[in-house]
Amino acid sequence: MKNEWIKTLQAKAQELQIDAEAGKLVVSDAQAEGLYRYMELLLEWNEKMNLTALTDPADIMSKHFLDSAAGMGFLPEGTIADIGTGAGFPGLVLKVMEPERPVVLMDALQKRLTFLQEVSRELGLSGVEFAHDRAEDAGQKPQYREQYDGVVSRAVAALPVLLEYCVPFIKVGGLFLAYKGPALKEELEQSKHALKVLGCSVESVHNIALPGEDWEHLIAVIRKEKPTHHIYPRRQAKIKKDPL
Repeated sequence: MKNEWIKTLQAKAQELQIDAEAGKLVVSDAQAEGLYRYMELLLEWNEKMNLTALTDPADIMSKHFLDSAAGMGFLPEGTIADIGTGAGFPGLVLKVMEPERPVVLMDALQKRLTFLQEVSRELGLSGVEFAHDRAEDAGQKPQYREQYDGVVSRAVAALPVLLEYCVPFIKVGGLFLAYKGPALKEELEQSKHALKVLGCSVESVHNIALPGEDWEHLIAVIRKEKPTHHIYPRRQAKIKKDPL
């Protein structure tokens, strides 16, 4: 199964379409081996804690690994932070694909970070920081605030809320990659005020077509143009009750 899975992963990566152009993603043997071991640990740990609803190796390959890796070409140089990383998507996948890049994985649940630490140890990854914190709290702390060249987030919240969670972590001039589904188009309309208040602009939106999948996935690339006002992020209750 392992060799077949790896060959399929590498072939599908070549078929991945980004803005209708194919062949943008190459997965080396070492990267594929790492992702296979990641999948094994994910399935093993998923039996005792809820990490993913996907348990078919083919689904994990496409809907978690290739989906996460699709953003590689839009990342800036330097350190990235994955806010609300969950089981490591997209942040830990991006780390496996670019082992030299410093990555911070942030989540509110320690048990998820314990899993990610085990995956990182098994794969021999260094330069990974595990941050046990809530985004709205960590975004006000000096060690995190405006410290990262890029921030990524996937399947966390609607874009107006997600922007308030994530933008405070980004350096001025840095990028935020929001991994979203087809609702992104409507959410971008709803986010005009949030983008203005938080000092950001939408640089580009990319359509991702996963081989053999019929669902629409998009990545919004958002540029931070000025420092975040000190009142943001607000407390979680306020964010949810009164989104920007």
